[in-house]
Amino acid sequence: MRVAIRFAMFTGLAAMTCASAVSAMSLAGFGDVPLSAAEMQARAAWRDSMAHIDTPSEGCFKANYPSILWQQVACRAVTPRVAPIPPRFHTALARYNLGAAQTTGNGNDYAIETATLISQTVGTFPSVTGVTSEQGVGVAAFGGGGILGPNEYTLQINSNFDGTTSACKSHSGCSVWQQFIYSPDYDVQGQAAVFMQYWLIGYGGTSCPSGWGSDGAGDCYKNSAAATAPDVSITQLANLKLTGKVVSGGNDTVTFANGSTAYSITGKDSVLYLSQVWDQSEFNVVGNAGGSEAQFNSGSSVAVKVAVTDGSTATPVCASGAGTTGETNNLNLGSCTASGGSSPSIQFTESN
Repeated sequence: MRVAIRFAMFTGLAAMTCASAVSAMSLAGFGDVPLSAAEMQARAAWRDSMAHIDTPSEGCFKANYPSILWQQVACRAVTPRVAPIPPRFHTALARYNLGAAQTTGNGNDYAIETATLISQTVGTFPSVTGVTSEQGVGVAAFGGGGILGPNEYTLQINSNFDGTTSACKSHSGCSVWQQFIYSPDYDVQGQAAVFMQYWLIGYGGTSCPSGWGSDGAGDCYKNSAAATAPDVSITQLANLKLTGKVVSGGNDTVTFANGSTAYSITGKDSVLYLSQVWDQSEFNVVGNAGGSEAQFNSGSSVAVKVAVTDGSTATPVCASGAGTTGETNNLNLGSCTASGGSSPSIQFTESN
C-alpha cells in the first residue's frame, strides 16, 4: 500500500512539475518577471510535498524545485552568537522582555492542542500583507542589547514542555522541550541555519549532562547538527514553510522550504523522546535568540497556520497563552479558528 501511494504521489508530482518546468521556461531570461499564478501554485504544492517526503537517512539534505528527491549535503555544527533560544517566563526574560503585554511571544501566543500525540507539525503564513521590513532588537540581559539589524528573526515550531521522558534521568520537575528552527543569522559564522534545539527544562542541579550547556536558570540545552540555508528576507515570509516531525524509535526531522529550495536535518528521537509526549505545537516568526524581538514595520499583518498529523480528524483546540518560546514579535494577536479533517489545524492573525 505504501509503495502504491508513494508511486501515485510521485507520478502526480511529476505531471505537476513538468507543467511547472514549461511555465518556468516561459519566464527564463526575463529577469525579475513575476511568476504566473499557476507557477506560484505549483511551487506551493511542491513545498507542501517536500514537507511530507522523508529523507533517505539521518543527516542533512537539500532539494531543488521541481525535483522531489533529497540530495545529501554536509552538516555543520551551529554555535549561537550570544545566547540560546530560551523558553518563556524565565526571571531574566520577564524582567527584560521588550514586548508590551499584548504583543506576541514569551507565552502570549496560540498553540494547537490535540487529544492524541502529534507526529508532525507544519507551519505556514497563508497571508502576508504590508510587510516591508523587520529588524531584531536584543535583550541587554543576554549580552545582545540594541538593534541587531534587518532580517534578524527565527521561524520556530515549539513543543509543549509539560511532559517528562527518560531523557530527564529521573530529575524531579524536569520536562523535555524541543524546537524546530530556521534562523537567518543565529550562528557565530553569520550563516543561516536549519536545526533543532533540545531542552531539559527544570533539570536543576549544578551541572547538565555531558555535551549539554546550561542557561543558568536550571535548564540544559544543546543543538543538533545544522543544514546551511540562505538568509531569506522577511518580505518573502509568505513563501516559507517549516515542518517538524518525530518518529518513535527513529529520527526527528526539521524541514525548511524557501520558495524553490528545501533543506532538511534529522536527528535521533532518543535525544528527548519527544514522540512520547508531544500534544501541543506553537509556530510563529519571532526574535532571533536570547529573548529578542522581531520588530515589523507599522501596518504589517500576518496570518499564521499550524497544521498537524496526529492520527485523528478531530478538531484541535486553539490554546491561548500556550506559547513556549521566550522570543517575541511586535504584532498583536487576533482571533484564532480551529479546523478538523485530514490535517487538523488552527489559523490566526497578528498585526500592528
